[in-house]
Amino acid sequence: MKISARNQLKGKVISIVKGATTSHVKIDIGGATVTSSITNEAVDDLALKEGQDAYAVIKASDVLVAVDHKS
Repeated sequence: MKISARNQLKGKVISIVKGATTSHVKIDIGGATVTSSITNEAVDDLALKEGQDAYAVIKASDVLVAVDHKS
């Protein structure tokens, strides 16, 4: 696989929850979990299964800023 995105996090698929058109795929990347929403068709095309090695590829066009509120 060759891809231009530089943020490639290798991990293991820990869950796939299919909805009507979209699936939520969770990938464990060494103790942290990344969740991606992809089409059910993409899940089928990639033949994704729980326990399978996979990459979370992050290509962001925006950076959001957040702060914790003090009590």
